[in-house]
Amino acid sequence: MQDEQQDTIVAVVGCGFYGQNHLHAWKDLARAGAKLSAVCDLDAGKARAAGETFCARWYTDIDDMLSREHIDLLDIPTQMRSHRALAARAADRGIAAIVQKPLAPDGEEAAAIVRHAANCNAWLAVHENFRFSTVMLRIKSLLDSGAIGAPGWARLSFRTDYDIYTGQPYLLKEERFVILDNGIHILDLARFFLGEVERITCETQRRNPRVSGDDTATMLLRHESGAVSVVETTYEAHRVPDPFPATIVEIEGSKGSILLDHEDNMTVTSEGRVRSEHIGSPLLSWTSRPWHGSQEAVLNANAHFLEAFRAGRPAATSGADNLKTFALVEAAYLSAQTHETVQPQPA
Repeated sequence: MQDEQQDTIVAVVGCGFYGQNHLHAWKDLARAGAKLSAVCDLDAGKARAAGETFCARWYTDIDDMLSREHIDLLDIPTQMRSHRALAARAADRGIAAIVQKPLAPDGEEAAAIVRHAANCNAWLAVHENFRFSTVMLRIKSLLDSGAIGAPGWARLSFRTDYDIYTGQPYLLKEERFVILDNGIHILDLARFFLGEVERITCETQRRNPRVSGDDTATMLLRHESGAVSVVETTYEAHRVPDPFPATIVEIEGSKGSILLDHEDNMTVTSEGRVRSEHIGSPLLSWTSRPWHGSQEAVLNANAHFLEAFRAGRPAATSGADNLKTFALVEAAYLSAQTHETVQPQPA
């Protein structure tokens, strides 16, 4: 446990497209005891710009930064193939780490990252941020309160054709694409809302000829509670209006239901009584539509990680917990390949 009176010294490695949201979040969390002291990126221009913008020392070499700086918490919002090496550098020095999702390209490597951190007794969290958005936290609180009784069925749907490739062109080359990039978020929400999964069936499609991998996945989950959920993700849904980046949620329970549309309007039926509310994510000084909900979820997630680390307890999305979500990704791909129902096997 860290002394609550001391600042937690934070460094960020990865100052690119999505890393900017992490940098802004840490700046906002100065009031909660986070002190962003250093940033690192292989691109000197990005590292310098981030250092100047966020008043932090900047580096282009991670080993140089780790040897020169005292760091309590290393945030790693980089592409997945760099995660193992970067997380190991932190763990070897006893530095706590937050690693961007997906934790790794496959379950075996993800498990190796978690094992190495555990062997070094190093705190590790995965930046799986969808469950930390204001609207998803509100749904979870309703479920926990028993407002709709025991949930028995759900549909979680992320369908868009928003151009994600301009900002992240490397996604076009991924052989395992939409489930690993976005479906992992929705699968984690299914666990968050309905509990662990007993078996999964999945069909994938490649509907855009420009991409190398799957851009559409439709999954059917049977949860250990007996609940059933349908999890959908695609970057090829040509809709007007485009719901990006919303996840549409329908959950039916023994006493009612929760319906969330793409504009964060929620209708709750509880024992015959119906009420509606709008749960919008606030626009912060550094957020902008349509990304503001995802950006605010980064802030909420980082606040949770900071609090958990300072209290000396695991994060809700610890490395060990995230392996359960990653097992669903692997099971989904195996099901799509074999055309069979698969039991997830956490590594």
